[in-house]
Amino acid sequence: MIKLAVFDFDSTLMDGETIEIIADCIGLRDEVAKITNRAMQGELDFFDSLTYRVSLLKGIKESKVDEICHNLPYMTGAKETIAELKKMGCIVVCFSGGFKNATAYAADILGYDADFSNILHSKGGVLTGHVGGEMMFSDSKGQMLKNLQKILSVSPENTLTVGDGANDLSMFKYASTRVAFCAKECLKKEATICLEQKDLRLLLEKI
Repeated sequence: MIKLAVFDFDSTLMDGETIEIIADCIGLRDEVAKITNRAMQGELDFFDSLTYRVSLLKGIKESKVDEICHNLPYMTGAKETIAELKKMGCIVVCFSGGFKNATAYAADILGYDADFSNILHSKGGVLTGHVGGEMMFSDSKGQMLKNLQKILSVSPENTLTVGDGANDLSMFKYASTRVAFCAKECLKKEATICLEQKDLRLLLEKI
């Protein structure tokens, strides 16, 4: 029985990559997207790729970032799937290498219980190009999941993880049910369930 469900945010609960959508407002979407793709394939160190991509966002107004993050397209079935998991008695959590501006806002809309993500540093209402937070490294999700399992007394056998990229591999290590959602090949290899359609409700048929 699943007691803890952990979802990635970008390209899992949300249909797209938040940092690419933010970069689009300064004409750098393509450059950021190329780096994001290589990081999600496991070709680049996650920390290095994240800090470099965020450095490109320097100078954007924080209010503009919030506006973008509050209007993101959520994945088909995300809200319904989370609601069903909670009816089953699950605690549902979001882990994201993305940003609090998006994940904290989405929590109220999608209904998950907590979010762990990163923070875009700003001064005077403008992004400095620096970032910090809970999900900065390739193993951050795994380390956070281990801690949550200890706090909640939940075993890997009772844990579900859902993601799409290389930085989700570390949390797959601590879950018996590992879902690769429209995922990169590196994640599919470690998954117990692979979903290829952009509809999270299909997950409910598999668990």
